[in-house]
Amino acid sequence: MADTPEGRRTTYREVLGEPKFRVLFASRSLTIGADTLRTVALSTLIFQATGSAALAALVFGISFLPQLVGGVFLGALADRYSPRMIIVASYLLWTVVTATLGLAQLSTAACLALVGIVACGTPIQAGASSKLVAETLKGDAYVVGRSLWTVAGSVAQLLGMAGGGIAVAVVSPRGALLFTAVCYTVAALMVWIGLRDLPKSPKPEAASASVMSQSWRGNRELLKNREVRVLLLAQCLPPAFVTGATSLLIPYAAMRDFPAGSAGFLLACVPAGMLLGNLIVGRLLRPAHRERLTVHLMLACGVPLLPLALDLPLVAIGALLLVVGFGFAYGLGIQRQFLTATPVPLRGQAFGLLQTVVMTLQGLGPVVLGALTLLFSTGLSMAVAGALTCLTALLYQVVRLRGMDSSRPEANPGDHVTA
Repeated sequence: MADTPEGRRTTYREVLGEPKFRVLFASRSLTIGADTLRTVALSTLIFQATGSAALAALVFGISFLPQLVGGVFLGALADRYSPRMIIVASYLLWTVVTATLGLAQLSTAACLALVGIVACGTPIQAGASSKLVAETLKGDAYVVGRSLWTVAGSVAQLLGMAGGGIAVAVVSPRGALLFTAVCYTVAALMVWIGLRDLPKSPKPEAASASVMSQSWRGNRELLKNREVRVLLLAQCLPPAFVTGATSLLIPYAAMRDFPAGSAGFLLACVPAGMLLGNLIVGRLLRPAHRERLTVHLMLACGVPLLPLALDLPLVAIGALLLVVGFGFAYGLGIQRQFLTATPVPLRGQAFGLLQTVVMTLQGLGPVVLGALTLLFSTGLSMAVAGALTCLTALLYQVVRLRGMDSSRPEANPGDHVTA
């Protein structure tokens, strides 16, 4: 897709008109729904087998920490091999693992270990997919494509959660796992057939080095760049703080004596706001406006959490959480800058590193906020998360005003994405 004229908004129709993006978009949406269904089914299966709510809950977080291993030590694979091969291999691996979970009588420890080991490859697959999107969509089309990517991911997660309970009830947890394996297989076929005309990726000069050493060097090179560091943390810290806050909504609703089902309503407000924010900011605002509103939207992620220390009514809290979700559209003002700041030979690894840091911090967020409740009330702990998000926004604004371009290495003009 050609670069869009500076300042002009790109439409969703134009983005979906690009065949390669359409294949990636459809296959990724299918696998996100499958991931959610797999998690619900496996959690139910483990709870039925053990009666342990803690082990059932562990299923939801078992794939977070292993991604740190994959991103740090294997991230270079995203730039070494064809994106098509990496994505297909990843989906087929999940096919085998999920079918095994559905058919074999494995112990709980073996089920969790299997999911954790395979999750190590998630940053590689995410890096390869994001790199291909960046190569396919240029200028504002890239940002709008990422917006659509986020919207579809949120919808797929919501459908996976809703459909997961129904599927488990109708066909049993093992049947739901086998259906999930079929979904992964279909996604792999979509990518294998739909992306067969991709040009061969040139072999990187460092391909003779071991994957681990190349990954380590690549990560160090990326993190030495001040602009990359700042943009990386700006995209990772607010989601970590907000995830920590939302992880307390169930006990928060119980302690406030809200009606049954209130926690589910509050939990749904954040993703609903995210959908709304990405649609409005991604579709209706011009590129320059998105970037100017970055700090304001980041503050919108944190400021609404501050009043949760007070005894507010349920509807008011839901409205505040809707605004929190809307604020996540701040990422649309950062994505193009992050793409431009990363060296082209390390672009796949850069996206894999971003995925690694996001998922690791989101896994740690609930742990840290949960520990805070030992010192403060649940509402006050959530307000602390809001304050930390606001602090991140203000620090990002200070750094941005001082200018980050001085840390950007020289690059060919063709390596940059234009507006």
